[in-house]
Amino acid sequence: MSSHIYIYIQEGIDKCNEMREWMKTPSGKALVSSLSRHFHTDSYSDRQNLTTLFNKYVDKTNVFSWNSVIADLARSGDSVEALRAFDSMRKLSLSPNRSTFPCTIKACSSLLDLFSGKQTHQQAIVFGYQSDVFVSSALIDMYFKCGEIRDARILFDEIPLRNIVSWTSMITGYVQNGNALGAISLFKEFLTDEKEGCADDALSVDSVAMVSTISACSRVIAKGLTESVHGFVIKRGFDEDASVGNTLLDVYAKGGEGGVVVAKKVFDEMAEKDNISYNSIIKVFAQNGLSSEAFEAFRKMVMDSDASFNSITLSTVLLAVSHSGTLRHGKSIHDQVIKTGLEDDVIVGTAIIDMYCKCGRVETARKAFDLMKVKNVRSWTALIAGYGMHGRASEALDVFYRMINAGVKPNYITFVSVLAACSHAGLLDEGSLWFNTMKDKFGVEPGLEHYGCMVDLLGRAGHLQKAWELIETMKMRPDSVIWSSLLGACRTHKNVELAEISANHLFELDPKNCGYYMLLSHIYADAGRWKDVERVRILMKDRGLVKPPGFSLIELKGEIHVFLVGDQEHPQSEGIYKFLKEMDRKLQEAGYVSNTASVCHDVDEEEKEMALRVHSEKLAVAFGIMNTVPGEMIHVIKNLRVCSDCHNVVKLISRIVDRQFVVRDSKRFHHFKDGFCSCGDYW
Repeated sequence: MSSHIYIYIQEGIDKCNEMREWMKTPSGKALVSSLSRHFHTDSYSDRQNLTTLFNKYVDKTNVFSWNSVIADLARSGDSVEALRAFDSMRKLSLSPNRSTFPCTIKACSSLLDLFSGKQTHQQAIVFGYQSDVFVSSALIDMYFKCGEIRDARILFDEIPLRNIVSWTSMITGYVQNGNALGAISLFKEFLTDEKEGCADDALSVDSVAMVSTISACSRVIAKGLTESVHGFVIKRGFDEDASVGNTLLDVYAKGGEGGVVVAKKVFDEMAEKDNISYNSIIKVFAQNGLSSEAFEAFRKMVMDSDASFNSITLSTVLLAVSHSGTLRHGKSIHDQVIKTGLEDDVIVGTAIIDMYCKCGRVETARKAFDLMKVKNVRSWTALIAGYGMHGRASEALDVFYRMINAGVKPNYITFVSVLAACSHAGLLDEGSLWFNTMKDKFGVEPGLEHYGCMVDLLGRAGHLQKAWELIETMKMRPDSVIWSSLLGACRTHKNVELAEISANHLFELDPKNCGYYMLLSHIYADAGRWKDVERVRILMKDRGLVKPPGFSLIELKGEIHVFLVGDQEHPQSEGIYKFLKEMDRKLQEAGYVSNTASVCHDVDEEEKEMALRVHSEKLAVAFGIMNTVPGEMIHVIKNLRVCSDCHNVVKLISRIVDRQFVVRDSKRFHHFKDGFCSCGDYW
């Protein structure tokens, strides 16, 4: 609402004294409310009509008229004008009543205007409403929103008779200000008061209070706390409330793998599911790598549910596609985006870029990027990261320079993507340049991820000592990513001494991660230190660690085919092994020599070669060739890093059969064509 409206108010409408009494009736009040809801219009003709109506019917000396205006302005978010209306009313020497203060205080809260809030508090005291439960609840909310926790608590303690609104304001305020323990403690105190009936009316917990209390549970380390509150929810019948169910779902989802199972159970048992419910469970599945479950939840939402999906739904399910790499699903979701007219939504558009990049289609991602009408820093960063993970560092840097020239300021994640791209391509000078200037030029302080990229970049380039020195200069404690980057470089460049130092740090930081033990074992094997290899094996056995199975998957005609090492369970296993045997002959003719250096030392060379021959990615590649037409690209996803022998084999196969292969491993993408890989054998 514009300030000139109050000129109309100040002019008054004293002509209709006979209407003043009528204004107190329900019909009169309804008219005032109806008029006030339209005051925010900017149309000149509407203003003229409203002015006529206002001058004809509304009494400026009537407190209720002012309350209606203030309330409507506060509800519509026009908080500045709401405070001006309150000020205008006071200048007319009108006394506010208990209905005036809550909306005025709400306007102060929305603006985070502590000064005006305290002034209004003083006015409430002057007119004797400081103990009114609705006024005090609004003040509590205002003080919390302004960060004045102590003032909120003092005010709460002074309320003689509290109702559910005041209790909920306190519990919610504690949660919003990061004091989850205080919220839980207050909820327990509330239950005691509820039991004893210490209130001016029936005091009973409601869904709003439950939502705030459940939210606090995820931030307090106390075994069984969430389950206990969940039991209370069921006992009181709040499990049928969608907002309570959604909050429970979110809290359990943050509890790790076990929490996902319970979150799904909560979702399945919810009587009422809205779009927030579906968005939440899809996000839970997507973030935990359960792509099939995410797609199924989305399918039910679209086909069987009254809930309507939106940009958040689509971006979340696209995240699931990104994790799984299932291009068919990604294209299907992209079609849904186009059908619903959301292709211009910057969040969805960015998710589409990320999806195509992680499904091995970076060129399609670039087309989607170029078609976006509005791009933000995340959109640019997604494309930079995509080019980087595909080993196309020059394109990544080109997009980065275009981003800067477009006036978009790079953020923390942007520089992680730039440095990662440089690392994958061995661009030491460019990576060092941006690492050393990111703070001075763009105000981005280097963090763990940036140091991790630089250690990886230096290590891959063979500068192990410089990588070690960089770690020692860090202001923060190095994490497992940094030490594992150095450990990986130590294997490449055969530095056993630094490898042992890195491994010891990793065993301390992440003692249950089997990969670090295996990597150190390989480093010892490469150096011929078989006693140390055996020592690491014994250490793993003593700690109950088992190497996770390597697997590769390939999508064919909408069906996912998974292959394990030495897999013979697939229906086409016999044909696959026959194909590999024939392919092995052609590889030998092309000059292939198996790399058996780090295969277990206690078997003979023939067994070592056999072990390499049945690696999961080779089985997946063979299956792909057998079941696709010549010229069709074959896309394989592997859960571990591709081994050097398989890397060499797929390169040669791409030349022998004249096919293109895209292999996505745990680190990056490899594009094989005509006997070469996009990584340049630098990975």
